[in-house]
Amino acid sequence: MSLRASTAIDALAEPFTLPCGVVLPNRLCKTAMTEGLGDAQLRATLEHARLYALWGAGGVGLNITGNVMVDRHVIERPGNVAIDIRHPPSIDVEARGRLRAWAESGTASGAQLWMQISHAGRQSPRYATRQPVGPSAVKLDLLGNYKTPRALSEAEILDIIERFAAVAAIAKTCGFTGVQVHGAHGYLISSFLSPVTNRRDDRWGGSLQNRARLLIECVRATRAAVGPAFPVSVKLNSDDFRKGGFSHADCLQVVALLNAEGIDLLEISGGTYEQPQLLGVSGRSGDAVAVRSSSRVREAYFLEYAEAIRAVATMPLMVTGGFRSRAGMETALASGALDVIGLARPFCTDPDCARELLERRIDSLPAHERRLHLAARGWRSPASPILLMKMINVLGTQGWYYQQMERLARGRPIDLQRGLLRSFARYWWDDLSRALRLRRD
Repeated sequence: MSLRASTAIDALAEPFTLPCGVVLPNRLCKTAMTEGLGDAQLRATLEHARLYALWGAGGVGLNITGNVMVDRHVIERPGNVAIDIRHPPSIDVEARGRLRAWAESGTASGAQLWMQISHAGRQSPRYATRQPVGPSAVKLDLLGNYKTPRALSEAEILDIIERFAAVAAIAKTCGFTGVQVHGAHGYLISSFLSPVTNRRDDRWGGSLQNRARLLIECVRATRAAVGPAFPVSVKLNSDDFRKGGFSHADCLQVVALLNAEGIDLLEISGGTYEQPQLLGVSGRSGDAVAVRSSSRVREAYFLEYAEAIRAVATMPLMVTGGFRSRAGMETALASGALDVIGLARPFCTDPDCARELLERRIDSLPAHERRLHLAARGWRSPASPILLMKMINVLGTQGWYYQQMERLARGRPIDLQRGLLRSFARYWWDDLSRALRLRRD
């Protein structure tokens, strides 16, 4: 489906027609980043509208929102937006009006705006949920921040499928131009795919086909809810990078299953909270599976994995993670391994960087993460053998980007001088403060 451009710049600027008939204005996508801008009732706010107006006008053809939760009781972090069909205030006139304002702002400049739909599952921290859930009672062991999840019943699984479909329908009626089902990064659907976290012996566990059932049924129900002409995307791990977990071989088989489901765009990523390869780093060394050495020297983290997926997939592909240079993006598109370039962190400080790239005013995107560490090497670095030090680097960097995003959303100038430790402390202060304000009625 990929069209070949006559010049290098055309490769990024060229429109792309999805299987459903919708046309992306160009090949650049601002992929999902959790915003943390929701109010105490987990509703969209003016800050969402302001932020996505900036990003919508910034040159990308497609924006994908941060993960919108289908269950307000099991969220990824305080400040998420939740559309909980079992909780009337989540879907009332006021809540829908806020969603419409978000969608109108994000699409005003002609960019597509897709809602990412997700369930946090076992990756809902102690301060954000009373009881996480998952396919099985397998705890996320990360600095004591997560409770043991309760295994979902059959009825609860079927309810979650209904929730995904209902949220997709609400997104469509409120003006979002597409949806993405989040099946990556260790959240609920991803945890069903992994034999490490899914130890069920019913039709939702065991064989890979059974473990993929929740993903397939969510996609199927979502498509039925929005119709054939509305974009439906899936985000999938190329590999969990964890021993015994969802592997690249598993991914290829799941992609083959998804071929029959009418997907408009498959986004390829990788890793989980325990092995955060999506951020370009590894987690606990004892259960890590190494990223291929040939992938480490390439700009995009998961491009080599995407090349193998391309041989199986019949739907368009997007790869997210690591792209920073025009040359790297053009080379990836020219290789035929993908159709859309997924970008994220550069937009937290430079909301117009896609336009600048398309207009050839810049040749590379900002990469502040390369300088955000306590030390470049050794026990205080992101590669530290000490898990706590590794997490301070990872979460400090993550917090730095969250805080830049929040400044944009509030109409304030970015703060490039903010340090890693200050960002780490503010990360926890913000999330814990928001958790105390959450309304649990």
